[in-house]
Amino acid sequence: MQHYTMNLTLKVWRQKNSKSQGAFETFQVKDISSEMSFLEMIDVLNEQLVSEGKEPIAFDHDCREGICGMCSMYINGRAHGPWHETTTCQLHMREYKNGDTIVIEPWRASAFPVIKDLAVDRTAFDRIIAAGGYISVNTGNAVDANCLPVEKQQADDAFAAATCIGCGACVAACPNASAMLFVSAKVSHLALLPQGEPERKKRVVNMISQMDTEGFGSCTNIGACEAECPKGISLENIARLNREYIGSMLSGSATGV
Repeated sequence: MQHYTMNLTLKVWRQKNSKSQGAFETFQVKDISSEMSFLEMIDVLNEQLVSEGKEPIAFDHDCREGICGMCSMYINGRAHGPWHETTTCQLHMREYKNGDTIVIEPWRASAFPVIKDLAVDRTAFDRIIAAGGYISVNTGNAVDANCLPVEKQQADDAFAAATCIGCGACVAACPNASAMLFVSAKVSHLALLPQGEPERKKRVVNMISQMDTEGFGSCTNIGACEAECPKGISLENIARLNREYIGSMLSGSATGV
């Protein structure tokens, strides 16, 4: 693939904190390599701002390998940008051409208040996990490998659900700001495995209760969450979550938890 450079116009959301009024600011960046990642391009802009004595743009990032889920931003109206099943850090500038204008925003959800600029507070996800995303374990001797056989399809489905990185793109993409895809992935990967059985019925009730407490919206099966998920988490997990929840409530096992 041929390497080239480009000049771009960036319209970036700037906001001091969740209590402040935000607004877009326009920046020009020059000589951006087509081989840069999107975050490297923002690094270049921040270096430019610092050299001019201005405050750099705040944004989340960590591994830059599509694993941690930190690089949460809306790019030209799409969570994580235009590439399918790709995090922002894995998006490369060869997607764009010289003279393009790129609009960059934070996630838009009341449960994800803006910390500053493009960085949002996603600790609501942590509290949902703390409400039920764990299993009982024997802290004595190590269990022998493969002593708990798992049917292959269930193991594959559990693994697929466990690939969720908790980035919040599902919430940002959903017009209702629903967290159902995230919660369903976390419930599914434990519900499908024998290790998750002890807390199975109270887990789903507690996690959904916490999700509602955090102020996430309801799921109306639009499917934007699956379409924008960088890990391709399936809507089938939401169906499983609903079955788990209904089963727990009908059995009465969740009463009092």
